[in-house]
Amino acid sequence: MANNKYLKKNLWFFPLGTVGRDMLYQLFTNYILLYVLFTRQLTAAQLMAITVSMVLARIFDAVNDPIMGNIIERTRTKWGKYKPWLLIGIITTSIVVYLAFSVRLQGWAFVVFFAVIYFLYSITYTMHDIAYWGMVPSLGSDGHSRDQFTSRATLFAGIGATIAGILIPMFTTGSMTIGGNAQVAYSTVALAFSILGPIFLLFTIVGVKEDRSYMTEKAPKVSLNKIITTIKNNDQLIWVSIIFLIQQIGLNLILGGIGSTYIYFTFGYEGGLYSTFSTIGVLATAFLMVFYPAISQKINRKTLMKYMLIMSLTFYTILLISGLFLPNTMLKFWIVTISYMFTNLGQYSYYLIMMISIINTVEYNEYKNGNRDEAIIASLRPFLTKFSSAIVVMLTSLSYLMFGITNITNQISSFEQQTNLGFISEAEKLSSIKSVLSGVNRFQSAGLLFVMCLLPAVLMALSYFLYKKHYILDEVEYERIVKELERGKV
Repeated sequence: MANNKYLKKNLWFFPLGTVGRDMLYQLFTNYILLYVLFTRQLTAAQLMAITVSMVLARIFDAVNDPIMGNIIERTRTKWGKYKPWLLIGIITTSIVVYLAFSVRLQGWAFVVFFAVIYFLYSITYTMHDIAYWGMVPSLGSDGHSRDQFTSRATLFAGIGATIAGILIPMFTTGSMTIGGNAQVAYSTVALAFSILGPIFLLFTIVGVKEDRSYMTEKAPKVSLNKIITTIKNNDQLIWVSIIFLIQQIGLNLILGGIGSTYIYFTFGYEGGLYSTFSTIGVLATAFLMVFYPAISQKINRKTLMKYMLIMSLTFYTILLISGLFLPNTMLKFWIVTISYMFTNLGQYSYYLIMMISIINTVEYNEYKNGNRDEAIIASLRPFLTKFSSAIVVMLTSLSYLMFGITNITNQISSFEQQTNLGFISEAEKLSSIKSVLSGVNRFQSAGLLFVMCLLPAVLMALSYFLYKKHYILDEVEYERIVKELERGKV
């Protein structure tokens, strides 16, 4: 079978393709709000308008993602059904991301532009994201190969996100800011990532060979009813989607803006500090992504989730206590950073397990309903990821308003704009920002700390108990279903 013949090559070319995609995703999803806060002076009404536009874009994705999945499902070209959308999607996404960080509008004009560009991003990113992850079932049909492709692709996605997480704050905040101000810096970084995204995805488009037996089948009819029916008739897909959404909110809350603002407010406006925090924070996940296939052979998913929950809750507690009671020294910074690393290890193990659990509902759908509907099922994962990011943005914005954070960021934005216009020097900007940050009170820093510790811990625990109770496709049941399907095809 083709997917066995090309397995070794695919195990490199498929995951390499996502490195640039995730650099773009990291920039747009985790830094767009920071970019807005540190380059625009916003009223509370304007910040809430931006937040609402992001949430509405995610609601739009509720329809757009499954429809895109269905469109991909019925695509028939000599390049297959996935690769045309990979190419179209990554090129248009790159253009949209560059424009998002380069237009220099202010006030309500910027708010309107932001709403439009955010909706465009939702459409363009969906094209290649659903196509990319939708390919996995066509690369391997057994559980072990699925684990290999999913874990390795997640590892390389993490590499792309980590590289972005190092470079973005380092070159947009503090003494190493490109061009001396945030506006020029973010625009330059966006241009670089918009070039790298398509280059990396060419590894997948050109190098990957998938099983195209689906090409002999009649293309299914695109209809909203088909999408709704597929989801409604797959109870395991519904449950794992709910659980995944809950877990994703907790996973992304720190990197979605709360963490960087806390680090800057507590330890200083220096991008290198947050680069260190975020990089070490995801460092341990590389071990998990490399060794997960081996771990999965020894420990079943629900048992692994229990161990990871205990570990994460322990380090969330250490993070909270050290953040509240230790003086703002480098010792505190390292305790906070290492604690975050271990909480993130647990959170990413959940993320990986949820990814595999969603993919495994393809065979369950075939077993129960007679259809695989791979692309429709795969489309729920990116939708849930993006919808969770919108909820994270809303929680972040509400936290900023509740704790008076925008009073600080508007002052920082003013100094960034003055530097961009040449009214003050970069040294004067940094000195002024340092003076502003000295006025951050304990209510503000402690408030951010509570949000980034307690909420993720509660959501992680909730996702574990729901998964344990309602998700029945464990390793044994999944293998039984696969064997039943194989016997039916003989």
